[in-house]
Amino acid sequence: MSDDPIPGALRLQAGVCTSFGSPFNGGMLQHMAGDYEAGGPVRQLLSPWAGVGARQLFDEAVPLRLINAFNHLALSGEAAELTAAYPAPDRPADPDAAWPIARAAIGPHLEHLAAFMGHEPQTNEVRRAGCLLGGFLTVAAETGLPLRTFELGASAGLNLYWDRFHYRLGEAEWGDPASPVEIPVDWTGPLPPLGAEVQVVERHACDRRPTDLADPAQRRRLIACIWPDQFDRLARSRAAIDLALARGVQVDAADALAWTRERVAPRSGTATVLYHSIFWQYLPAETRAGLEAAIQDIGARASASAPFAWLRMEPPMDNLAVVELRLTLWPSGEDRRLALVHPHGATVAWEADQE
Repeated sequence: MSDDPIPGALRLQAGVCTSFGSPFNGGMLQHMAGDYEAGGPVRQLLSPWAGVGARQLFDEAVPLRLINAFNHLALSGEAAELTAAYPAPDRPADPDAAWPIARAAIGPHLEHLAAFMGHEPQTNEVRRAGCLLGGFLTVAAETGLPLRTFELGASAGLNLYWDRFHYRLGEAEWGDPASPVEIPVDWTGPLPPLGAEVQVVERHACDRRPTDLADPAQRRRLIACIWPDQFDRLARSRAAIDLALARGVQVDAADALAWTRERVAPRSGTATVLYHSIFWQYLPAETRAGLEAAIQDIGARASASAPFAWLRMEPPMDNLAVVELRLTLWPSGEDRRLALVHPHGATVAWEADQE
């Protein structure tokens, strides 16, 4: 029996895609795993990761790089037969029919696929704002101050204007009903303080390699990371892209640690919020340690008139199977888990009681 972890990683990601509502990607990844084991062309696409361990495959999101590369090729229009085989609202998704076409496209489009796979996935899951919202509302309610927001790993910055979206939290609502960006969340447990006054006076963000939404090629790359049979996610992301373009979103190209040290500091009369989502696990251990130290230093400089919050939607490093929404608020430094959430923001099980 082979101890090569790649087929197992592809099949594990296939199961995740299927359970998270993308049977098309799930089926395609199952076919790709079989092709790899048979010595087919998928093996050549994955040759840069030959010999690496299972943890590195997931840390570098290799199965997602692979499946997203085919979606990108389909979106590009360079492989018309593949484009016609990919999901669309007016035709069913059939991975068994699409796979032979995708496999045949590898040879003629190897350079395209390999180039896409050379970069980590740049996702901007807009629905995660429905999880983060509860944290922002909690900070606003408990400090009574306007917010200055700083996002790490912001990609295209689609969630910078989270307060301009419309949210449906179970039976409750928050935000602008006329917003083109609708965020539905299956919410259980108490509600966050929906009546809190929210005023965002500054928005800042950084990413090691930000997506420039003004560039059509980069927009297509961003869309390629959205699973192609999830049409609601596609529509929501496209609406958020339009909103971000209209607002002139800016994301600094910067290292997260250096940027945090240089840019983030408490300011009197405002609550400063540093936040991130599904970002922490992809950082080297030394960067995580540096950020934790920098965040503690910022917190030590906070006061009642200049509070600082660290809001994050991340899996604990010792259990990547769950995702928590956590908030640490200074000057007290109290850390708490607000909720357990779905990685894509579909569900929130809120735990923090609101009095």
